[in-house]
Amino acid sequence: MIDRRDVLVGSATALAASMFTSITPVLAQGTTVPGTKRGFLDRPGCRVYYEVTGSGPPIIFAHGLGSNHLTWWQQVPHFSDRYTCVTFAHRGYPPSSEIGVPDPGDFAGDLAALIEHLQLADVRLVAQSMGGWTSIEYLLAHPDHKVRALVLASTCGTIHKPSIPMPAPERLIDWNKKAATARADMASRGISPPAGERMAREQPELHLLYRMIANASAAFDREELRKHLTAMATRPPDVLRSVSIATLFITGGEDTTYPPFLSGALAPLMPNARVEQVPDSGHSVYFQRAGAFNRLVENFLSKDG
Repeated sequence: MIDRRDVLVGSATALAASMFTSITPVLAQGTTVPGTKRGFLDRPGCRVYYEVTGSGPPIIFAHGLGSNHLTWWQQVPHFSDRYTCVTFAHRGYPPSSEIGVPDPGDFAGDLAALIEHLQLADVRLVAQSMGGWTSIEYLLAHPDHKVRALVLASTCGTIHKPSIPMPAPERLIDWNKKAATARADMASRGISPPAGERMAREQPELHLLYRMIANASAAFDREELRKHLTAMATRPPDVLRSVSIATLFITGGEDTTYPPFLSGALAPLMPNARVEQVPDSGHSVYFQRAGAFNRLVENFLSKDG
């Protein structure tokens, strides 16, 4: 005689097996995320933290004054399925060693050592703001460099801005005055000037994250470092004539930290450079308009890098 309970249990088991079978293929189709290698590079007087994600030709991302390696969170996932993405925290920026106010004159040497340490060849450099100091000085100091392509985002690095040839030199003076007033006004209202008014208004969550990343890297007086960066920006514009690699300038039309029109004046001095502007963005296009920034960089690298 068949026990009714056995039938019920058997039916329940068959139903569960059927449900599991139908669900399992869905679960098995999940996304595979590239792993990340983390490490420290020993340098004179400090250790430099870095992360490596993905595989393929290498891209090194050099961050700006108010951030660290975390600021590239929208670029690494986008590029790491086709490129080896290397992010790092400049010396003095945690998790790199806290050493007081770092000397920006050491940044290029740290980059060179990182490239050597990771045994990278055919490198693409993506430099945001202060990262331009690191990248341009590295290129000028190493004529035999291994860089294939360069992206200068909201920066001209160590180039002396007043020396950049322009039809109306007074434009830079006027811009500096208006930009300083705008930055002071934003700061008085709790807005991070490099993030900008529009980000704070339209993307408040993103603006908060921007500030949180900046606070995480506030291991020293960044305004003091800014003074050192300004003092170091003495290179005559003509030095860029020797930078023959493919170069893309990306600027934000609403930038109040870097005069975007300077990139348009510098690009003609270089053998292989062009400019792309994102009109509705401030200083941090990569952060505020990541989709547009990533497309510009991807198109550039697919053709030139």
